[in-house]
Amino acid sequence: MSKTIYGKEKTTEEIAQIVAQTEASDKKIFPILKPASWVGLKAGALNSELIGATENNDLEVVIGYGIDTPDNFIFLTQDHLKTMDADQIAKEAFENLENYATEFEFSGALQNKALTSSGNDFSSERILSKKHMMKAHQMLEADELLVSIPRRSCMMVISKDADEELLNTFIFLHKHTWNDDSYGNAPIANILFLVKDGVIVGHGALGE
Repeated sequence: MSKTIYGKEKTTEEIAQIVAQTEASDKKIFPILKPASWVGLKAGALNSELIGATENNDLEVVIGYGIDTPDNFIFLTQDHLKTMDADQIAKEAFENLENYATEFEFSGALQNKALTSSGNDFSSERILSKKHMMKAHQMLEADELLVSIPRRSCMMVISKDADEELLNTFIFLHKHTWNDDSYGNAPIANILFLVKDGVIVGHGALGE
């Protein structure tokens, strides 16, 4: 995962409006997971790679950075780097995420052999918290985890060594959530992440 922040400038009018909103806000900066197709990238949002482009694959998932203002969530842009330090933005965002309280629950739909941690604004982003993911290792007594975060506010976790039938059910639930827009949660990725020692070490894309 890269925490290098970059972005493209917006128009002067858009920049002035966004900077005014963020400077007037006392809210915290958080990282936000977005697909690489996110329109905010073209609009100039600051971002860093989570799953970057490789020789054989295109960029898949990025991390945006923003502030939750009273009216809406405002993404930081290149212009904010004129008054804010990029390293400090990333440091503050990840510290706030680390301190954001979410808990795991055993999933009855998966025979209590998998976990869910959903329903909060940054439930999906908590995959970036080593402390949070280490709890999942402990609760499932598993060295390697498969993590599903198809949409924002959603997370499911299962042991990589779970039996085939249970894994198939896990994938079915992931795909159902990926294809279900009825709750209005923004999509992230049709991907299962491999987590070891609390950090992402790999991923695998799933078909529709």
